[in-house]
Amino acid sequence: MANAAPVNPLRAPLRRLIDAWTQVRLLEPAPASLGLDPDLTTLYVLPRSSLSDGLLLEVLTRQQDLPDAITPRQLGAHTLPAQLSLPSTRRRLWQRRQGSRSPFQAAIEAYRDTGRDIQLVPVSIFWGRAPGKRFGLWQLLAADSWRLTGRLRRLLAVMVNGRDLEVHFGAPLRLAELDDGREPSLTDRKAARLLRVHFRRMRSRVLGPDLSHRRTMIEGVARSEPVRRAIDDQAGQSPRQRSRLTRRARRYGREIASSMSYPVLRFLDGVLRRLWNRLYDGVDARGLESVKALAGEHTLVYVPCHRSHIDYLLLSYVLYTQGLMPPHIAAGRNLDMPLIGPLLRRGGAFFMRRSFRGQPLYSAVFKEYLHRLLNRGHPLEYFIEGGRSRSGRMLPPRPGMLSMTLDSFLRSQREGTPSLVFVPVYIGYERILEEASYQRELAGGRKRKESPLALLRIVRRLREPHGRVAVNIGDPLSLADFLDHLRPDWRDASTEDARPDWRRAAVTELGETLTRRINAAASLNPVNLVALGILATPHHAIEAALLERHLTLLAALGRESAIALPPGEPGDWIDQVRSLGMLEYHPHALGDLVTAAPARATLLGWYRNNVLHLYALTGLAAFAFRHQASHTLDGLERLLAPSWPVLVREFAIAPAASLREALADTLESLATQGLLERDAETWRRTTSLTGGEQLRMLGRLMQPPLERGYLLLSVLLGEAPGHFTRDALTERTRQLAERLARLTGRDSPEFFDARLFAGLVHSLEAEGWLRTREGRLYYGSRLREGALRGQTLFDPALRHRLQRIARHAEV
Repeated sequence: MANAAPVNPLRAPLRRLIDAWTQVRLLEPAPASLGLDPDLTTLYVLPRSSLSDGLLLEVLTRQQDLPDAITPRQLGAHTLPAQLSLPSTRRRLWQRRQGSRSPFQAAIEAYRDTGRDIQLVPVSIFWGRAPGKRFGLWQLLAADSWRLTGRLRRLLAVMVNGRDLEVHFGAPLRLAELDDGREPSLTDRKAARLLRVHFRRMRSRVLGPDLSHRRTMIEGVARSEPVRRAIDDQAGQSPRQRSRLTRRARRYGREIASSMSYPVLRFLDGVLRRLWNRLYDGVDARGLESVKALAGEHTLVYVPCHRSHIDYLLLSYVLYTQGLMPPHIAAGRNLDMPLIGPLLRRGGAFFMRRSFRGQPLYSAVFKEYLHRLLNRGHPLEYFIEGGRSRSGRMLPPRPGMLSMTLDSFLRSQREGTPSLVFVPVYIGYERILEEASYQRELAGGRKRKESPLALLRIVRRLREPHGRVAVNIGDPLSLADFLDHLRPDWRDASTEDARPDWRRAAVTELGETLTRRINAAASLNPVNLVALGILATPHHAIEAALLERHLTLLAALGRESAIALPPGEPGDWIDQVRSLGMLEYHPHALGDLVTAAPARATLLGWYRNNVLHLYALTGLAAFAFRHQASHTLDGLERLLAPSWPVLVREFAIAPAASLREALADTLESLATQGLLERDAETWRRTTSLTGGEQLRMLGRLMQPPLERGYLLLSVLLGEAPGHFTRDALTERTRQLAERLARLTGRDSPEFFDARLFAGLVHSLEAEGWLRTREGRLYYGSRLREGALRGQTLFDPALRHRLQRIARHAEV
């Protein structure tokens, strides 16, 4: 019989002290979801022997109605402690070599003697990783990190950070599944190895890889083979020039490298917690479970949409408070300003110049630094759009960082490093801090340089209401799986300086895939929904009752597509938008009215564009019934087939496997909502006045992009093939769109944003409608036929207005 450990008479009072003093801030997963078998013996496993961890576990199991971690377990003639810890792999000179067996061997023998299975539950406990509302020198010194923790430091952690604890339970490990009948010592080592891997991954997930000294990292980058080759190429045979370029490489490294610090991360957590509580009503995070399943085992690259400067801080804060290590963030050098830059650098930001052109040494240093971050498994974050979206829609992806990440990944595969997974992130605001500057810049104003003074101007707005924020995790993308699908032979790129011929196409496809996944993660908030409704009216004015009915329609269509909706009812959503100062409410004897002033309507357009892609096919189908009362499914498919692929690219939508099937589902949805009626094989516009008005409002959602496409094709087809360059066509069409906006009274600068027309030209090229030769755009009869078919979407009056505007292209 195994002897039970003697009971420490001080343990009970110490347990009561721990119970009174500590508070668990994050407990994952919920105990009910652990899947513990109540009929099996449960033993808890800690990564190291620790009195404070053991006492806390005893308290926690009683509070959470789990099998207690106090009472020894009796299996036949064997008495097993409720808690085990992994045997230490460290030896100290003053310690004797331990002759006792590993704690798992007793459990294995008990299982074999009795035949009763045992479940081992790993438990990771982190003290003071995020001090929350209380932070200071002692909290920062006492919190967990990768440093070895001694008894005095552990006592300090309990005293100082006992109110902010993270506890992570692992999936139960059953001895019956581990025991293969061999010697108990072999099964013991197998169990210890599996648990040690689990604890290492959990620690890496929560704390990230160990942060090496910044100076060591910079020196390693400067001495790396790629950087030395760049120096040799520029220095030639001159030792003096080589020495000068080596010093320059180190200077570049200091300019680029972050200096992430655990104390600063904990300090920023406290500061940002106060900021969010002051600025927003709440932050809603969705989909983080998929990230937690990947963290610690894969290198994660977060790729959020870029809507605000707050994006940098918001995502790191959400990850940190959810028990994940914040990423290193690629930031523009313009943010490396006095006071702000050093703080961001210590919070994980590394800085990059906007262009590497003509700077081969800087390029080599930056790429090597990026490679070392990825190679060591540090999570990374960058914005594939390049800059913040002033129009509110997802911008086309820039290839720079994606290309460097792909190059690093190909190089890393030869070195056997962890796999790389992209994590798309959608961030949705009810109100952004930069709304005034975005309006000014869209109207033609110059972008102001970032400075501490500019940030102070933003601080003045902290007392204004800004609603809630959504941080949604999209479907993660494994880079290896992506390449396996795109290029099954990608592993053949074996030499260090290989740049395979498929690389450029792979980067383009990778960027488009990620933008689609970011957009697919979008959710709706009250401002989005109200903007979709009120901007679909000619004069940005609508009866309150009709707006509520339309919001109900939009919500119903969203639910069918499994889109996350805000809590509450349409009336609550309208009140929320009013509280943010974006709507005006006018009581009236014949029915209350809701209006948006011109400046506010322009701002609402930004929020509408965040989610317009979610209703693209619905809006396009509704627009087809604008002047034609009925369609068959075959006829509607032929009518929309030329326009839909271009809109798919413009709005970064995942294309449906079959347009016909997607259209059929859309028509069924519109019929369910009372907007269409079906007669055998024909779909007809409803005769209901309310339903007809709602159908027209849905159709107006797609009217602006369709009008832009009409103008561009009219300009292009008005000249012979090869007449226009890409830039000339974009600029001429932009001018016409601006003219149309002015003549129709639209105060909507994003309607004639040059980037939209540049993206439209790119989409036509990608779909094969256009081809470029010697910088000129050429088209064939296929484009002319598609344009003629697409014109029938427009009613005669609208077509006449667009044709009249387009004639100015010929002047």
